[in-house]
Amino acid sequence: MMLTRMTGSALAFAALSIAWGAAARADTTDATWQNKVVVAKAGAHCADDPNCFNRYHPTIPAVARAKPGDYIIFETRDALDSDLDLNSVADDVTAVDLNLVHPMTGPVHIEGAKRGDVLAVTLVDIEPDQYGYTVIVPGFGFLRDLYPDPYIVNWRLSRLKAVSDGMPGIAIPYQGFMGSVGVQPGAPEVAAWLAREKGLSDVGGIALPPQPIGAQPVAVCGPQGSAKMECLRTIPPRENGGNMDVKQMQVGTTLLLPCFIDGCGLFVGDVHYAQGDGEVAGTAIETGAVVTVRTAIRKGGGTHITQPHFEGGAQLKATMPSRFYATTGLPLKKAGEIPPYVTYLASTKIENLENLSEDLTLAARDALIQMIDYLMREHGLTREQAYVLCSVAVDLRVGQVVDVPNYVVSAVLNLDVFEN
Repeated sequence: MMLTRMTGSALAFAALSIAWGAAARADTTDATWQNKVVVAKAGAHCADDPNCFNRYHPTIPAVARAKPGDYIIFETRDALDSDLDLNSVADDVTAVDLNLVHPMTGPVHIEGAKRGDVLAVTLVDIEPDQYGYTVIVPGFGFLRDLYPDPYIVNWRLSRLKAVSDGMPGIAIPYQGFMGSVGVQPGAPEVAAWLAREKGLSDVGGIALPPQPIGAQPVAVCGPQGSAKMECLRTIPPRENGGNMDVKQMQVGTTLLLPCFIDGCGLFVGDVHYAQGDGEVAGTAIETGAVVTVRTAIRKGGGTHITQPHFEGGAQLKATMPSRFYATTGLPLKKAGEIPPYVTYLASTKIENLENLSEDLTLAARDALIQMIDYLMREHGLTREQAYVLCSVAVDLRVGQVVDVPNYVVSAVLNLDVFEN
């Protein structure tokens, strides 16, 4: 055996190397600067979780506090607060309790924010769960009159794409965003919004009144809650944000929300792995996720920003397909048909018309039905598969709103989703 004699300097260097190795065993991991506030989830459902709620009211207490600039990490649940999994079938959709929609993580009190300010919320990251679903719920969705039966597609998710045995040959690129994000309303807003929604309901329009059954937190919004008939449902978006379902609110964009209470009461939930503009079937690729945001306060900004705005850079380009196919829609219908969204108007003038004037919704319906026909004819999808694909990968785009009586809406299909 040969021994190597080390000089004094070599021995010192070796000792120093060992010391460095012990001190830096985590490499750069130990060098941190971010202040993180984690709003964790616990339990199987929102009802089991002290950091979860599914109604809006200013007296719902904050579950955490954060300073502007902190990294706030929200552990979120899927939109239906469901027990769905990769083995779920259509019958499981009918068992979903819609009173539990939507479970939100929060609210978080932002220190220094006051009523009348604007909270700037920048989306830093979304880490999706491994499972997501798209469902057709009877009575819900843009074409609810044409799709009366339950349906489900179960998706396997990664940071790259979503695939499903129920949609062979299709891979949906990952474009995650917060389907629901917002702040708690103040007492004046609750009163005003309840009044206007009741006015709509009184004439036959669709509005969702307070529903204490299944409401969280129970102490405020439940059947014996202190504000049970004032707690707003989370399904419609309002001036406080909430269920906006705007897919362009991608990582890197900043959402501007008017604050209605001191501390704002920031919440996040209902993450969408991917969605087409319109979310036409009623759901996107729904999943739970870990969402990271940062906030800043724009003092007094609520004077001019009274409902959500958002800003960013190149994020819009990232949502554009490299290849597409599109249909165009006009406000046309069959004589004798009354589209479901105008039935509450009870207009005898509409029924026998084949053309409505300046009607974007009917134009969108026309474009969507044509797109479904195209997907069935050219790609061999069933009508349910086609509707689901439109909900997660087809964008409804307004073309023009001036050429009376026929406004134009296009349905743009991202052809990148086809693997073959």
